[in-house]
Amino acid sequence: GQVCRIGTDIALLAFGSMVPPALVAGEALGATVANMRFVKPLDVALINQLAASHKLLVTIEENSIIGGAGSEVARALEDIGASCELLRIGLPDQFVDHGDAAQLLKSIALDSEGIVSQVRAREAAYSG
Repeated sequence: GQVCRIGTDIALLAFGSMVPPALVAGEALGATVANMRFVKPLDVALINQLAASHKLLVTIEENSIIGGAGSEVARALEDIGASCELLRIGLPDQFVDHGDAAQLLKSIALDSEGIVSQVRAREAAYSG
């Protein structure tokens, strides 16, 4: 993986097609954005580095959250005993209608605006 944008407290870990919306969301959030490229092999060194320097890691994938990249990252964080929070953003565990890709991503909050709002909601929940 590689870091595409340097930010402060939040790091967005984008997998595959989620890199472009993550970069837009990263601008809005002042977040670090990392292109993780692959779930397997997972770039554990980069995850460790981001976990050490951020309060919240956010995995963003166009896959089901169950058994996806977020689960792998959670396991890696557990292995190192990381103290940062983890938010997993991905497809809901349900059938998603076929249609225009951009509209679909928006409907399940996987577009840049949806990513921003999910991260802000998580931040509010923790700082509240």
